[in-house]
Amino acid sequence: MLILQPSNHKELKKLMQDIKVDPYGIEIMLPKATSYLVKINSLSNITANILKQEMLSFGGDVAVARGVLTGKARKTDCLIMGNLAQFNQLTKKLNRQPFGLDRLAHDLSVSLTNYQKDEFNLNLGRYKLALRQGKTYIMGIVNLTPDSFSGDGVYQGLSPTSLNRSQTKGTVPERVFDFVEKMVEDGADIIDIGGESTRPGAKPVSVKEELARTIPIIKKISRKIKIPISIDTFKPEVARQALDNGASLVNDIIGLNNKMARIVSKYKAGVVIMHMKGNPRTMQNNPVYNSLIDEVIEYLDKAISEAVAWGIDRERIIVDPGIGFGKTLTHNLEILKRLKEIKILGRPILVGPSRKSFIGKILNAGPKARIFGTVSASILAAKNGANIIRVHDVQAVKQAIKVLNTINNLR
Repeated sequence: MLILQPSNHKELKKLMQDIKVDPYGIEIMLPKATSYLVKINSLSNITANILKQEMLSFGGDVAVARGVLTGKARKTDCLIMGNLAQFNQLTKKLNRQPFGLDRLAHDLSVSLTNYQKDEFNLNLGRYKLALRQGKTYIMGIVNLTPDSFSGDGVYQGLSPTSLNRSQTKGTVPERVFDFVEKMVEDGADIIDIGGESTRPGAKPVSVKEELARTIPIIKKISRKIKIPISIDTFKPEVARQALDNGASLVNDIIGLNNKMARIVSKYKAGVVIMHMKGNPRTMQNNPVYNSLIDEVIEYLDKAISEAVAWGIDRERIIVDPGIGFGKTLTHNLEILKRLKEIKILGRPILVGPSRKSFIGKILNAGPKARIFGTVSASILAAKNGANIIRVHDVQAVKQAIKVLNTINNLR
C-alpha cells in the first residue's frame, strides 16, 4: 500500500496510465484527484453563506468565521475546500447567482486556470523561451558597478578615475566580455546587465553614467552571445538605448511606469515587473506588511493590468516578488516558502535570492561565502514554482537545478 501525493496533472495522469485506466476515464477522474484550498478575503455574510451551501451540495466545504453562522459577523474570510471537479461545478452554479457571486465565479475560474498553468512561451524579439515545468532558466547577473553589494562587480576595486580611463581604452569591456562568456559556458540562459547598484543606501547614478557603463557592453556582447540580454534598470532612456543595441528584456525594479511601459511596448520587448516597498535608499527601513503575500500579489496584479493597458502584451510579462527589496529576513523566507501562491497571476515567476543578506543572516556569512545558501534558496524557489532564477554563481546553481529537474522529469 502506498500513500501518493502527486504534485501536478502530469504525474496524476502517469499514475493512471501505469495501471492502464481507460483514456476517457482518466479525463473524467483527473479533476476529481486534484484538490485545492482557496482563500477569499472579506466576503459579506450573505455571500459566504451561499458559497458554503453551494459547495456543500457538491461534496466540498467552506470554512467561515463562527459569527457568520450565528449572524453576529457581517464580513468573513473564507477557505473553500474541494477538488477541481467540485470547483468547476461551483463556478457554473455561481454564474447564475446574485450578490456579486457571478463576478466571484469568474475570478475563481481565472485564478484556478492561472494556478494550473505550467507552460509559457516568452517572445523576446529574436529569442523565444519555452518555460515549462521541469525546465528552470538561469539568469546570470553582470554588475557593471564598483559598489555591488555582492562583491562580484567586474568594476570592483577600480577607482572612478581608473574606471573612466579603462573604459576609454577599452580594457574594461574586454574584462566584462570574458566574464559574460564564462557565464554562458557555465549555463546561463539569460544575461542581466546592470549599471547601478540597488543595494540599501546605494548612491544614485546619473543616466549618462549608467549609459556609459552598460551600452558599450551590450552592443559588444549582443553580437557575440546567442542568448537573450536583459537590461536591469528603472530609467526609460537606459532601457531604450539598451533595446536599440541588442537587449530584448527589461528588468525593472520599480514595477514599471508609463514612460518605461511605452518603450517596452514599442520594442516588443519582454519585461520583468518587480515588487518593491519604498525605494532602494529607504526600502529596508523597517518594512511592515499586514499580509505579505496578499500585498505582493495585489501590487503585481495591478502592475500587470497597467502594463497591458499601456500596450504591453501580457505574454511578454514576467513577475518578481522582490526578495530583499523592502523585505525583512522573515518576509524573504515567507516568499520562498509560499512562492507557489504567486502562480495565481498566471505569469512566469522570476526569483533573485542570490547572495542576499537574508542568507547572510542565517549563515552568518559575507556575500562571497553565500554560494551554498544561494543554491539552497534557488532549489526551493524552483521547486515552488520559479521559472527563472537570477544568480551570480551560475555554474553552481545550474548544476543543482539540473539534478532537481532530472528528478522532476522522471516518467
